[in-house]
Amino acid sequence: MKKLINHVDTVLAESLQGFAAAHADIVTLDPSLQFVRRRALKSGKVALISGGGSGHEPLHTGFIGHGMLDAVCPGQVFTSPTPDQMLAAAQEVDTGAGVLFIVKNYSGDMMNFQMAAEMLDRDNASVIINDDVAVENSTHTTGRRGVAGTVLVERIVGAAAERGKGLAGLKALGDAVNKSTASMGVALTSCTVPAAGSPTFQIGADEMEMGVGIHGEPGRRRVKLTSAEEIAAELTGAVLKDLSLKRGQEVFLLVNGFGGTPLMELYVMVNAANQVLAGAGVKAVRYLTGSYVTSLEMAGCSITVCAADPAMLELWDTPVHTAALRWGM
Repeated sequence: MKKLINHVDTVLAESLQGFAAAHADIVTLDPSLQFVRRRALKSGKVALISGGGSGHEPLHTGFIGHGMLDAVCPGQVFTSPTPDQMLAAAQEVDTGAGVLFIVKNYSGDMMNFQMAAEMLDRDNASVIINDDVAVENSTHTTGRRGVAGTVLVERIVGAAAERGKGLAGLKALGDAVNKSTASMGVALTSCTVPAAGSPTFQIGADEMEMGVGIHGEPGRRRVKLTSAEEIAAELTGAVLKDLSLKRGQEVFLLVNGFGGTPLMELYVMVNAANQVLAGAGVKAVRYLTGSYVTSLEMAGCSITVCAADPAMLELWDTPVHTAALRWGM
């Protein structure tokens, strides 16, 4: 295992300390390392809290700041944070308008965020993200997984929260964005969790995993490596089938790297995905390209499409200032 670490047991703590130092103008780290929060809280605004296992950076800590999240609870690599972390974060960042939890659909996250919500003695609600269409007949205990579509929900809901939208309205908006969003990914290599010390799964040099999850969970099938056009056709085709979009629909297109794929290749995938969208009479009007929801050093990518309406587009374009997303300020 070749990684830039000191000790397996201190990877998360040292990474959080480095992140907080590098972005001290935006965030502050809880002294007990239970959460990272927005440095300048906005009174009377609904607090948005997310989190999950680490190893997916910049998700979620990279999206703390103006126009997105107020606090994030990081668990160990690929491991859910605890209810105590979520409760402490909520009590720290709630300024009186309530708390909205944004939760990816994994068993540990679901259970622990629900426990925190039940323990929290103030108004709260949850948005569950389940955009992954990879496993058609899912045997996953909680159903479809929450993957890169999480970024779109956090951004659009975060923009609305910044404008003062109330808790009930933000939950409804988050649910609507999630329902309008679908994703699917492909892995060319595995990744190595530091505590494990060896690759999560074995894959041949000429193979790829279609529909992989962001923790290396198996997808639809293991197949031989093929061209970017053919990969994009399968990923984008599955997403379009799930969304059942009408011709003329405008969409967000997110091509997300898993941590080990260069931008040059991601833009090849953008081009290929655009060809598939055009063939279906669908037009991407907003793009996001880069490694935003990663799986440590895994090579591969996911394609996310979200059906956009004018209100969502207008919210997307408002100013945002986080470690990973910045524009308009």
